[in-house]
Amino acid sequence: MNILITSAGKRVSLVKIFKTEATKQNPNARVLATDANPDLSAACQVADASFKVPRVGDSSYVETLLDICKSNDIQLIIPTIDTELLILAEYKNIFLEAGITPVICDKEFIHKCRDKRVIHDFFTEMRIDVAREFTKDAYEFPLFIKPSDGSRSIDTFLVEEKKFMEERFFQEERFMFLEYISPQRFEEYTCDLYYDKQGYLKCAVPRKRIEVRDGEVNKGLTEHNALVPYIKEKMSFVEGARGCLTAQFFKEKDGDRVVGIEVNPRFGGGYPLSYLAGANFPKWIIDEYIFNKEVENNFDTWESNLLMLRYDNEILVHDFQH
Repeated sequence: MNILITSAGKRVSLVKIFKTEATKQNPNARVLATDANPDLSAACQVADASFKVPRVGDSSYVETLLDICKSNDIQLIIPTIDTELLILAEYKNIFLEAGITPVICDKEFIHKCRDKRVIHDFFTEMRIDVAREFTKDAYEFPLFIKPSDGSRSIDTFLVEEKKFMEERFFQEERFMFLEYISPQRFEEYTCDLYYDKQGYLKCAVPRKRIEVRDGEVNKGLTEHNALVPYIKEKMSFVEGARGCLTAQFFKEKDGDRVVGIEVNPRFGGGYPLSYLAGANFPKWIIDEYIFNKEVENNFDTWESNLLMLRYDNEILVHDFQH
């Protein structure tokens, strides 16, 4: 029972979690990792083995990954970054034919998630409110600007006066002009959602984003609040959703408004908090995809008000040859 975590980077906690859950099922299970530079990847150092792969956009990426899986009896692939999702979904059948299952959403759903404008349409279809988008010749301040194809909060701007508007905001179609959702009125949450093989929601854990660093939560708090029944009602079934999704919402502090922001169809950097609270997505993945067990509803089985305070730690590699 071997599992491969791709683009492992610094996802040390995720690798350790999968190692814990896999070896509970089979003491001989191994969790392996890939990265473009595994020697300098902390997660690759804690994996049972690691492998160098080309960059995701390289034409040999899929073939290299498939060879690694075949040579190491990999049963499951867990992707971790946005750029590899479409590629793995595109070539999913090649892996399935070899007895290897990428735990990944359908290609059509991933396309929706990769475009911030299209995911707004998705939220609207789910009867979830979204931030108002302005045209580029009629907008209001304060204005929030972000790219439709962005990730990790790169190229996002809060603009409060016209003098701070840059020419590229108007020239590049990718920039969206959006209503500013004020932190004075709203609280921001990343929700870890688990969808079974049929696309049914089995768990939802809202994590309040207290502090964010480089687009990833640094301080977070689980809250069993109004978002749980809200998401259960609005997103109980999502066509093409599989495994772990992270969805971002703003919830009004003194009102009922909920605003959908984006969906990432993969494990997010803050997922370890949900796991430590009792939302055991890796176990459910193993149960579903290796043992063909059904996953029960787990909306009330995790700990609320669990605070996570992250800090930097070290991975030491002795006798390293660069």
